[in-house]
Amino acid sequence: MPRHFAIVPAAGSGARFGADQPKQYLGLLGRPLLHHTLAALAACPDIDRVWVVLAADDAEWGRYDWSELGAKVETLRCGGATRAGSVANGLAAASTVAADDDWVLVHDAVRPCLSAAMLAALFAELVDDPVGGLLAVPVADTLKRADAEQRVAATEPRDGLWQAQTPQMFRYGLLREALARCRDVTDEASAIESLGLRPKLVRGDATNLKVTYPADLALAAMILRGRK
Repeated sequence: MPRHFAIVPAAGSGARFGADQPKQYLGLLGRPLLHHTLAALAACPDIDRVWVVLAADDAEWGRYDWSELGAKVETLRCGGATRAGSVANGLAAASTVAADDDWVLVHDAVRPCLSAAMLAALFAELVDDPVGGLLAVPVADTLKRADAEQRVAATEPRDGLWQAQTPQMFRYGLLREALARCRDVTDEASAIESLGLRPKLVRGDATNLKVTYPADLALAAMILRGRK
């Protein structure tokens, strides 16, 4: 049976957040934000190992106690200049463990509210899928395209549009090939699409938010408190 591995690219600086440290280490309910992200993956019995891809000069990781996460979580200090670079480097480092047919879930370091139900849905939908896929939600809001003066240039139709989330789950060999051919992407599904394949959209929900701005951190805290 194919195994499941997770890769969490965590080499980013989080410049848009405006904090004095990478946002994956910002405090969230008494722990680094990244701890909650890793805990959700490590708690899943179907995931064999969780690799955290850090920058080579990351000085923050060692300041915290991660032992509660267990032996399933391992660090790889091979972060790249981009997300795609970090994931590709992580895949290369995993080559002695992962087989081409194994599943790899790539999950954002700053998406701490992933639930067991979301993971279960992803596994169930993709178990026999020939391509793989990703969690996503249909776009609900009206979309406006801005001009150079930040005024509305057009209203865009939202029919058929989905907002991509993570985890994004693909076969190890396929994902490694896709990222080797196409590094100029912002998510793994785009690299798979560049091969002419069509990843499956698995419906998630809005609570699986990505912390990008300060208000998102407060919202993530509310979501996690509500689950407890």
